[in-house]
Amino acid sequence: MSSHFVPDRRFRTFSDLTPEYLHSIGVRALILDVDNTLEPYENPLPGEPVRRWIASLKEAGIVCGIVSNNGKGRIGVFGGELSLPTICHAAKPFSRSVRKMIAVLGAKREETALLGDQIFTDVWAAKNAGIRAFLVPPIRDRSDPLTKCKRFLEKPFLRKYQKLHPDEQNREENL
Repeated sequence: MSSHFVPDRRFRTFSDLTPEYLHSIGVRALILDVDNTLEPYENPLPGEPVRRWIASLKEAGIVCGIVSNNGKGRIGVFGGELSLPTICHAAKPFSRSVRKMIAVLGAKREETALLGDQIFTDVWAAKNAGIRAFLVPPIRDRSDPLTKCKRFLEKPFLRKYQKLHPDEQNREENL
């Protein structure tokens, strides 16, 4: 089973990814997905929890940018509200947009990570770009057949993650 589909770390929610943790592993740049990672699809603007979390990252000296497969209308406004650089229509899992954002942030690959909610777009894009991949469960999943199929196909990779990180068993059971 390819490690290109196994996240480096899972978190219950975006806010569990703390500046202290990022500093402890040498991450100073964080690339973010928006839809179902930070806010549900139907929320056009970042809520107060997202705003506070982004402020805490910036305060800690962690630079952030948004890379999304969604369009400029949604992502441009969302990123503008947070004063973050954005790349829309990113074509994840291809790594071109991720690599471009690393350059925009003035970071090195070894000090950059990507946070998202999907294995076959976010995790794979991070791995293709040679950076760490962090995964959160979707905030509110769509119920269409394609999304259900993707989530089903993610299960073996989530089990592999669990086998690689047995010390996180109790935390993972709550995801």
